Amino acid sequence: MTAMDFSLPALTEIVDAAGQAILEVYRSDFQVRRKSDQSPLTQADLAAHRVIDEGLGELHPRLPIFSEESVPPPYAERRRWRRYWLVDPLDGTREFINRNGEFTVNIALIEDGRARLGVVGAPCLNQLFIGDVADRRAEKREGGKSTPLSGRRMTHRQSLTVVASRSHGSERLQRYLNALAETFPDLKRRALGSSLKLCLLADGQADLYPRLGPTSEWDIAAADAVISAAGGAVRQLNGEPLAYNKADVLNPDFIAVADASFPWQERLPNAF
Repeated sequence: MTAMDFSLPALTEIVDAAGQAILEVYRSDFQVRRKSDQSPLTQADLAAHRVIDEGLGELHPRLPIFSEESVPPPYAERRRWRRYWLVDPLDGTREFINRNGEFTVNIALIEDGRARLGVVGAPCLNQLFIGDVADRRAEKREGGKSTPLSGRRMTHRQSLTVVASRSHGSERLQRYLNALAETFPDLKRRALGSSLKLCLLADGQADLYPRLGPTSEWDIAAADAVISAAGGAVRQLNGEPLAYNKADVLNPDFIAVADASFPWQERLPNAF
């Protein structure tokens, strides 16, 4: 299976169209509502969802779509899905509300419980990140130009750039970073919102993203494919890859790395 089997040009057009729908709301005096879990929701989340749902439905009518903004299908139904779209129409709603531009549109193709293809759009930055895991091909499109993506290598390096959430932090994460600095004394930290954190690793600008807190499958699936295609990985704390289409859509804690070939398990502190 390759990205072209799933009409990659049409898929990027859908992401771009969803991004434009988001920007229309972004430039207006929008209202913020709260979901049942108290997470924020705006008209932009719903507008992007409608664009993506319609676009993917026309692109592959028989392929199921699971979006953050859709009614969750029963797991008894989902568990039979071998292949489906996993969508976060607007990741980083808090960043959207704060108007810092660090939000994304995310579409992933999930096959047999793994993220195989991902497109991440950053409308405010005019950037698009694409990852085709089967072909080991990742690219970034910006300003009409396309450049290959490759996570930077860790061989013989003592420096480390860690990316962390701009909106979600914890004492546990700070303890982890303090322990990490004992192994990598030249440690730099960058704060960023949404799935852009994973794309930053794929783009060779950071090395590690420890997520010691709740996320949902749709939050990271598309960027998981991007970083995996760029030579990195997203792994559970036990070193196993993340699995998708679970009964519980919450992800376990994970570590994303730009260089999947580096022996991280031997160098990272215990985060349990």
